[in-house]
Amino acid sequence: MNKQQLLENIKRKQSFLCVGLDTDIKKIPEHLLKEEDPIFAFNKAIIDATAPYCIAYKPNLAFYESMGVKGWIAFEKTVEYIKKNYPDQFIIADAKRGDIGNTSAMYARTFFEELDIDAVTVAPYMGEDSVTPFLTYEKKWVILLALTSNKGSHDFQLTEDKAGERLFEKVLRKSQEWANDQNMMYVVGATQGKMFEDIRKIVPEHFLLVPGIGAQGGSLEEACKYGMNSKCGLIVNSSRAIIYADKSEAFAQAAKNEAEKVQKQMAEQLKAAHII
Repeated sequence: MNKQQLLENIKRKQSFLCVGLDTDIKKIPEHLLKEEDPIFAFNKAIIDATAPYCIAYKPNLAFYESMGVKGWIAFEKTVEYIKKNYPDQFIIADAKRGDIGNTSAMYARTFFEELDIDAVTVAPYMGEDSVTPFLTYEKKWVILLALTSNKGSHDFQLTEDKAGERLFEKVLRKSQEWANDQNMMYVVGATQGKMFEDIRKIVPEHFLLVPGIGAQGGSLEEACKYGMNSKCGLIVNSSRAIIYADKSEAFAQAAKNEAEKVQKQMAEQLKAAHII
């Protein structure tokens, strides 16, 4: 999926919501444990309930890898289900990969050839040769970690060099030598508030993947106020607040209600910015 298609989906659905499929076998409703594949059964119900209100899904690989082969099978079935039934959805593998060149090439092959996923999150710490193998695939996206929402982000990402440049700013500037806003996005946590202004000074046209609203306490309003550009430029993720809104047999309806609520808030933000 290219940038224009993504922007068209945002306008058509009046939404820039990404639903994070952080599916934990220990948190899904108990009645699903009787299913042959409880993780996939849960994901399928969540996807069917929320698809009208979002433009992307982001399975977090850790939750699937924790279950070994069974988890990987559920992950692959989930990806195939989205691609077959909701082909307008942007699929992000939240894998945070990044290694020496030949290893990154294998990670890229996994997600872009074998699974044919739209985007993968990549850690930039090892530099250019760890990122560029992901960039050789046409119509695929690298989503580079820039400024994350966790407390520990301050340990490295906000450290300054002698010139006063912070590490996340160096990542933003340097990575633009490798790719452009047609195939690279950046992860910026919703808890960063006004820091979005500093980020937009460096990458005004790039999409930002924004986790951290909902359970992590990030503000959708702040992310939009400081991070939205003239075309939107945001994909805002919510995971736990939507998928675990209810643990009874009515879990899918509760997820639908939460997703619809967020979509309405996003529609208002898009209207206020004269994007729709």
